[in-house]
Amino acid sequence: LADSGGMHLHINPNGSKYWRMKYRIAGKEKSLPLGVYPEVSLKEARAKAADAKRDISQGLDPMAERKAQKLQLHAAHENTFEVLANAWFVMISPEWSPTHKERTQNLLKNHLFPWLGQRPINEITPPELLAVLHRAQDRGLLETAKRAKQTASQVFRYAIRVGKLSSDPSRDLTGALTTPKVTHFSAITEPQGVTALMQAIDSYTGSPAVKAALQLSALLFQRPGEIRQMRWDQIDWDAAEWRYLVTKTDKQHIVPLAAQSLKILRELQPYTERSDFVFPSARGAARPMSENAVRVALRTMGYTNEQMTPHGFRAMARTVLDEQLGFPVEWIEHQLAHKVKDPLGNAYNRTKHLKQRKEMMQKWADYLDALRLQAQSPNVITANFGRAG
Repeated sequence: LADSGGMHLHINPNGSKYWRMKYRIAGKEKSLPLGVYPEVSLKEARAKAADAKRDISQGLDPMAERKAQKLQLHAAHENTFEVLANAWFVMISPEWSPTHKERTQNLLKNHLFPWLGQRPINEITPPELLAVLHRAQDRGLLETAKRAKQTASQVFRYAIRVGKLSSDPSRDLTGALTTPKVTHFSAITEPQGVTALMQAIDSYTGSPAVKAALQLSALLFQRPGEIRQMRWDQIDWDAAEWRYLVTKTDKQHIVPLAAQSLKILRELQPYTERSDFVFPSARGAARPMSENAVRVALRTMGYTNEQMTPHGFRAMARTVLDEQLGFPVEWIEHQLAHKVKDPLGNAYNRTKHLKQRKEMMQKWADYLDALRLQAQSPNVITANFGRAG
């Protein structure tokens, strides 16, 4: 059905109706789509036709212009912060722990994507990024704001590597966020308190998995997240070692297993060996134990958050091994999987002092046993469990 100036309503056999406009450019006849009737009214179609005719009068092809705009939109979408962040995540995350993956995904989803996700990454400015980070900071989430800045910076640096960005806008925000106050995890560090804690763990009547997690938290003093995600295939029974990738550093760490630790694992094995995890979740063997399981167990045993936390087992071991048993701080720091540099500036070596650390871990386990024995029989004299020689 013709209108004027080449515009008409094209009706298909199935009854669908489309506005079109015939025009010629460079001697070639073309047909420009103007929309679907009745979604696009006659008045709107005529307005679109008038815009197209102005382009034609200037020697521009409205069809080519439309294709160019679509290509620009597509390119802009491919260069958005969210698209590049997802590409970065797919590339970097395969070696991460499930917890670190989930934490990073939640950080992107809840604190960066809502405001930056659809923005072309090369248009994001330092003030714009800072405003987004302040949303978390203003709610008191200082550590979250700090991690969001670090994650955004990694995305920006990935974009630079793939040629989508020339500089990282986050680098201009150094010192712009409030620094979180360092808080120390509550821990028991006096032998008398350690004795009472060991007795409380021995008397714990919860599930075998949670009790074993408590026992090994004391014996192995690794980070709570690493303990609860311990896997059976990470345990070398012959070498008496637990080997895993440290979440914070992505480096392999070796934890010597004292005889007492091996005994606990052997006794737990029939209960949880059907799961990949030594400490599976109570809600399903495909997931590790909840991060609150050990914390709740400590509360059940009567310890408040101000007295002892799951992370406190690390401070407990570090203090006693140093102050009571006299082991070298360097051995202890290596066993805690801290970044330790030697006099030459070389970073942590997973096998450094391994022989000595095996001895230290066995003496630590023997020391905890001796505290229990002494509590049961006050007349028993505790042996010297410190460094030999």
